[in-house]
Amino acid sequence: MAHAKIQHKIMSEGLGAKGSRFDRTVSMADRSGRLLDSLDELERRVEALRESATAMEQEKESLLEMIQSIQNSQEMRTISDGEREELTLTAHRLLGRTLTVQVSVETIRNSEQEEALRKATSIIDDVASKVIDDMDGARKRLMALHAACVTEAPPVPIDQKFQNIVISCALEDQKKIKRRLDTLIRNIDNSSKTIRIMDRQKVDEFQSVNGK
Repeated sequence: MAHAKIQHKIMSEGLGAKGSRFDRTVSMADRSGRLLDSLDELERRVEALRESATAMEQEKESLLEMIQSIQNSQEMRTISDGEREELTLTAHRLLGRTLTVQVSVETIRNSEQEEALRKATSIIDDVASKVIDDMDGARKRLMALHAACVTEAPPVPIDQKFQNIVISCALEDQKKIKRRLDTLIRNIDNSSKTIRIMDRQKVDEFQSVNGK
């Protein structure tokens, strides 16, 4: 009888120990799950932060472009010197205040992506440097580069070599490359429009002077 009681006590303590170990395992799994949930939530917030910062980067670029567009607009050439000076000062002030906003979203890249970005940037810089000498030729080249960055079928030939380079870039860099090309093409179009207006004015003035 005494032996049976001792055996029962040993078995009970053994079960208790196993049960205790099992309880600790479940508790650790619960803690691990809660930590994982917390990290998942933080990851969503981190991505939201990066998206917000990227949106701010784009807004800054857009503001700078619009201010510069007004500075170079045809309307600025058709107002009085006093008004133009006042508006130019205002534009410079806004430009300066916009530039004080520093937003930077770093892109994580491997060595291949770094090299691809360097090549893409070099190609765009080279074309941009030729805009003044050959605006029409530069625009056609930029359109071919831009066509390499879009998913839908473009209306112009695609620069296949540039497309292969862009595909090797990080996704965020691909978006930035496309935005830069959008801006360059838009600036050329605005400049071309201004030149055509000025040429038209010169023709009108010449005809007016000559009584035609």
